[in-house]
Amino acid sequence: MELRKIEEVLNDQRSLFLSRSAGLTREINIGKYLHHPRIVVISGVRRSGKSTLLKQFSQQMENFHFANFDDERLIDFTLDNFQTMMLAFHKRSSSKNIILDEIQNIDGWERFVRRIHDEDYKVFLTGSNAKLLSSELGTHLTGRYVKIELFPFSFKEFLEFKGFVVSEITTRIKALILSHFDDYLVNGGFPEYLLYNDPEFLKRTYDDILYRDIITRHGIRNVKQFKQLAHYLFSNFTKDLSYNSLKTPFGFSNITTITNYIHCLEESYLLFELFSFDYSIKKQRLSPKKIYAIDNGLRNVVSFSFSKEYGNNLENLIFLELKRRGLDIYFYRKKGECDFVVLDRGAVTELIQVTYYLSRENRQREVAGVVEAMNNLNCETGLIITVNQDETISYEGKDITVISAWRWLLEIDQE
Repeated sequence: MELRKIEEVLNDQRSLFLSRSAGLTREINIGKYLHHPRIVVISGVRRSGKSTLLKQFSQQMENFHFANFDDERLIDFTLDNFQTMMLAFHKRSSSKNIILDEIQNIDGWERFVRRIHDEDYKVFLTGSNAKLLSSELGTHLTGRYVKIELFPFSFKEFLEFKGFVVSEITTRIKALILSHFDDYLVNGGFPEYLLYNDPEFLKRTYDDILYRDIITRHGIRNVKQFKQLAHYLFSNFTKDLSYNSLKTPFGFSNITTITNYIHCLEESYLLFELFSFDYSIKKQRLSPKKIYAIDNGLRNVVSFSFSKEYGNNLENLIFLELKRRGLDIYFYRKKGECDFVVLDRGAVTELIQVTYYLSRENRQREVAGVVEAMNNLNCETGLIITVNQDETISYEGKDITVISAWRWLLEIDQE
């Protein structure tokens, strides 16, 4: 590409970037990363706010360079054009801050980034493909980067977006929190969807991820089969998944194709697999998995079946918050079940059960599952998260804390 064309595109992009709203300040320590000596990598699902977070970073800089590679005018951009891009940057200013949006679209980008980082540039990157970025970072940029995984809004961010400030907890405030929580539980946290309340936005986002980030990028030929599998997984989130059980209904000739398709969905941040906890890695891999979705709102619009699945929505929401907090999680299943096993450096630190409402009918089952896991995994901390119940249950010599989901999400202690 010629210098003049690259300059024109970069100038247009910069002008648009500068005019963009900085949006809601995310729960990210901007100062920490702004002054970190390593490359800052921001990854996450499309439309989760990565570019907006970049804008927030840029506002703390005296000057910066910016390029967005999710631009059709740069479709012919190759590794060889990076040096021309640098020339265009330096014609504008001598800044050493460089922001590169959706960098994964350019093959070989990691070599260029490594070089300019070694030349003392402060580099910020975004990408919408988790494992692609991870593999390239691990191969060429080991020890040179820090990573931020950005999800759609947390409940704290959702409330701030709605202009709701939680101070002291009164009956009125609690009622308002519960009303907002009901909204968040079903509609999720994609910023633009919350702003415009247009389901078509979520449908377009889903289709863009399927076609642009997966089907086109990975050269998937049987598009119908892939889309049917994706829709099935979204419709059956929080439920058991066995690769073998998917072969016949969708006409797969082998499990490898199913595995590859699911990995592609994971790479794009649409879905997550959760493994059953076992000290044997082999047994973990062979046991049934569970599937979770990136956002309740997106999942509900795509699957068209959200009205009667509040319990599944709650479990998915808690899973996402655990991921957002960067925790290592599994589920437990032996004689009984426990939804989430939380680990820290290989040691089990907490066991979490999720149920929409702890009733007379399910109390014994839910509590027994947690206690069994506590006994077998030598863990003293058991938690049951519901929509709006708070108590302590003593069972077989163990104390189980029952806490409202909104309290847990907002990290507010029980009264």
